[in-house]
Amino acid sequence: MHLPLHIFEPRYRAMISDAMARDRRIGMIQPRGGDRAKPDLFDLGCVGRIAEVEALDDGRYDIVLEGLSLFRIVRELEVTTPFRQVEADLLPTPDEPEALSIAHRASLETESRRFADAQGYAVDWDSVARLDDEALVNGIAQIAPFDAAAKQALLEAPDLPARAELTVQLMQFFGRHDGEDRVTLQ
Repeated sequence: MHLPLHIFEPRYRAMISDAMARDRRIGMIQPRGGDRAKPDLFDLGCVGRIAEVEALDDGRYDIVLEGLSLFRIVRELEVTTPFRQVEADLLPTPDEPEALSIAHRASLETESRRFADAQGYAVDWDSVARLDDEALVNGIAQIAPFDAAAKQALLEAPDLPARAELTVQLMQFFGRHDGEDRVTLQ
């Protein structure tokens, strides 16, 4: 997937400058909580390559990050840079794109329509229907307004069918309430 980011914090501006001088790769990982200055990190994150970059006059950046591979932290490094660094193992990626069963795909598309309608999203469903399974599942996971724990669970799903099933469950859970604790029954 591609993720557009606006980089404005000084430590992340330093990280982008460093990455641009080296291999254009950075790791994205969520904080687990705890110490606000240096929170614990989840074990699993994603390596991305800076595919596009626009350096702004005031030192900020607009970038597009292209996801490459999942990684698992081995240990955090003691560094003097303003940004955190880790030693990590890259996780293997499937040689061939994973596919969903027809039933999984239909369930995902049906629940996506319900969720989008409940959220008031305007969606080009013809374009959605043309997406391959991986782009559809990962696209929903990226843009859906799920909380950090749900997003982490999606990242940690062992394969595409498991991520699709979890995505359906999360859309059902997060799409149930309309702010007044009402449940839509069908």
